Amino acid sequence: MDDRWHQLRRLLNEWDFIGAFDPETNTDEYDCMIPPLLHLLATDGDPGVIQQFLDAELAEHFGMSIDQAETSEVAERLTAWWRASAG
Repeated sequence: MDDRWHQLRRLLNEWDFIGAFDPETNTDEYDCMIPPLLHLLATDGDPGVIQQFLDAELAEHFGMSIDQAETSEVAERLTAWWRASAG
């Protein structure tokens, strides 16, 4: 798999908004978010769009309320990472 894919996996696992990450037994909990995030980052890269995706994913896929996670901060971090890795 692509290096950015693995880097994004690492960033999502660091965020670990549901507390499921375990480096020995559970590293793929957030992998469902990687392809759409890579697409959004590559085609738009706007932190607001990334935040909207994260909010929707947390609510619809993970059943969380939006205020349970800091999606704005994470969206900014992911966008900054993407821009830095593009250089």
